[in-house]
Amino acid sequence: MNLQQVLEVFSHRLKSQVGNNTVYGEPVQAEGKTIIPVSRIAFGLGLGQGTNPNVQTSQSGEMGMGMGGGVVAQPVGVLEVTPENTRFIPCQDTRKWLGVLLLGMGIGLWLKKSRY
Repeated sequence: MNLQQVLEVFSHRLKSQVGNNTVYGEPVQAEGKTIIPVSRIAFGLGLGQGTNPNVQTSQSGEMGMGMGGGVVAQPVGVLEVTPENTRFIPCQDTRKWLGVLLLGMGIGLWLKKSRY
């Protein structure tokens, strides 16, 4: 299987698993309101291929290929639907983002210090 075929199979599988039902959860009815959970979806993909010039085969070298990926879903809020109004209610925890920011700054300073 060549690299293009691997990418086509992977993208087909990813498209079949990530869609509207992943971003928007199942609606819930409560007290005359419809609540629809909303998530943020992010994914990453890494791949590569190469040959080993030290191994002589019938082709130009021994071929190797690798691929990996991941998907993350993070809740961002809910849609509240009533007969009178529809509104988005975000769910944010600013303490979490502050922690991530401080961690990133700390790692950056450590990397800068370890280089010099």
